[in-house]
Amino acid sequence: MKKINYLALLLFTVFSCKTEVSKQFSEEALNDSLITLNGERISFKDILKSHEGKTVLIDVWASWCKDCIEGMPKVEALQAEFTEVAYVFLSLDKSEDSWKKGIEKYDVKGAHYFMASGKKSPLGSFINIDWIPRYMVLDKAGNIVLFKAIEADDPKLIEALKK
Repeated sequence: MKKINYLALLLFTVFSCKTEVSKQFSEEALNDSLITLNGERISFKDILKSHEGKTVLIDVWASWCKDCIEGMPKVEALQAEFTEVAYVFLSLDKSEDSWKKGIEKYDVKGAHYFMASGKKSPLGSFINIDWIPRYMVLDKAGNIVLFKAIEADDPKLIEALKK
């Protein structure tokens, strides 16, 4: 009986506790394909490469998401304070048309990409999106320094941008 309890505890610990957050994107995530505003496909790796040497804030959002829209003024405040940071917006909208209308309606400034395969894509699976908005911060070397924040004014997010 003790062996079974120990095994159950061990399995619970292994599967429920992620002790280490990834510092690098997986190859599958890097090779995932997103859509540009021009309708062209681009790999996530190439998106990151275009911001090489910069701190990057990734904002996963959708125009239908109330919390995302309410967070936009906070993102604008970050953009005003941290002007050297690259702002990359990844949309989980249901269609490209909704995505483009949302960018215009909410006057979202930054680099925009549509996640056509959504949360189930290799990138979406790597990020493990359970809520949007979802913010991530990459340092100038491309390392993930903040894996998850759901508020644009989260102190951990702001601290990561200051580094």
